[in-house]
Amino acid sequence: MQNLLFGSNFFAAMYLVATVLFIFGLKGLSSPKTALRGNAFSMMGMAIAVGVTLLNPEVRSYTWIVAGLAAGAVVGVTVALKIQMTAMPQLVAALHSFVGLSAVLVAAGTYYTHGAAGGEADAVLMTEIAAGSFIGALTFTGSLIAFAKLQELMGSAPLVFRGQHWLNLALGLAMLAFGGHFIATHSMVSFWIMTGIAFLLGFLLVLPIGGADMPVVVSMLNSYSGWAAAATGFTLSNNLLITTGALVGSSGAILSYIMCKAMNRSFISVILGGFGVEASAAAAAGPGKAIKSASAEDVAFMLGNSSKVIIVPGYGMAVAQAQHAIKEVFEILHEKGVECKFAIHPVAGRMPGHMNVLLAESDIPYDVVFEMDEINGDFSSTDVVLVIGANDVVNPAAKTDKTSPLYGMPILDCYKAKQIFVSKRSMKPGYAGVDNALFYYDNCTLVFGDAKVTCEKLAGALREE
Repeated sequence: MQNLLFGSNFFAAMYLVATVLFIFGLKGLSSPKTALRGNAFSMMGMAIAVGVTLLNPEVRSYTWIVAGLAAGAVVGVTVALKIQMTAMPQLVAALHSFVGLSAVLVAAGTYYTHGAAGGEADAVLMTEIAAGSFIGALTFTGSLIAFAKLQELMGSAPLVFRGQHWLNLALGLAMLAFGGHFIATHSMVSFWIMTGIAFLLGFLLVLPIGGADMPVVVSMLNSYSGWAAAATGFTLSNNLLITTGALVGSSGAILSYIMCKAMNRSFISVILGGFGVEASAAAAAGPGKAIKSASAEDVAFMLGNSSKVIIVPGYGMAVAQAQHAIKEVFEILHEKGVECKFAIHPVAGRMPGHMNVLLAESDIPYDVVFEMDEINGDFSSTDVVLVIGANDVVNPAAKTDKTSPLYGMPILDCYKAKQIFVSKRSMKPGYAGVDNALFYYDNCTLVFGDAKVTCEKLAGALREE
């Protein structure tokens, strides 16, 4: 009876429904206005996928499954409740590492079940096992390095050494050679050597990538985790895992490519470990000029007497959790009849969409939030630009200094405005470790202090005017 109700056609149909819901989910995530609906579609798809899989007749016991689901739920809920928005990029990197390690463990388990000691596994299955293992291993260790850099457990500067790329090439060829030997002979030694080399390559490919490019790396690791999941799907003959992994892998690769174009970076260079980084890694000392500073009250006076204001949020806003205070400033300016917009750089923060999420959290209207290409032409006609914790994405050195690691990266053209105020804790450089030339411009003034406190003072002073 169970076989009649839950035959192969039933599972195929339900997996198709889940896949379609995942596609709708991805489509919804393309815009802040539809992101909640996209999340809802994805959650429904995942619920169907998990529920249907548990009904599979091949599931003989639920003990370990339930235990695993319960443990994962406890950890997931705990992390979700405690994690700060500032830590989301490193959390994403950590989750990518889990996917990679899972792919390695599934590949190893399948190998010991079907392929060890010349078992019944054919060349196709052995190829799937090899691909799942080395993609998963690359993803795991690469994500660990990304996590360490984002969490500032290690420096964000590129870590390079002579002959690094040739070493990566040699290791890559050796990994493929041992993988081929493993497929042909089912050798356990070759499997683990191949996997070990892949673990090492994951480290070496991410170490030379600097802080300015970390958002691209996070996106690229997301793509790797998708391909690892797809390879695991082939290994387990699970169509849903194949399609879901392909969706994640392809969407992550497309996003990485878009971000590379936005930063004027080579997509291939980032994938292969930052070719060309040696030439620019040591660049960027400050211009050595004096800076100007002002109080929040001075800034409030200028804002209140402006006709057009652009606010540029950055990672400093996330650290200070200043988005709600910024919304209050925005609302007061709107009440005073000041045209106020928000400008978002594609890689502002430390992961794609970081600033959009924070602004949406504080209920700032979507129609006043603009991407770089949409708003860059407005800066020259803007009275005041208020920069909240952004650094590298507004640095004119990206356009003027060929020795800068940022050179060639498109930036928000804040320097063209009549007056720029930058809320900043100190003169410490941004995540790329580069001094910001904007701070020394004649039309730029710094406001030192915590971004949230500064914005609260701005709101108070604006009300009193």
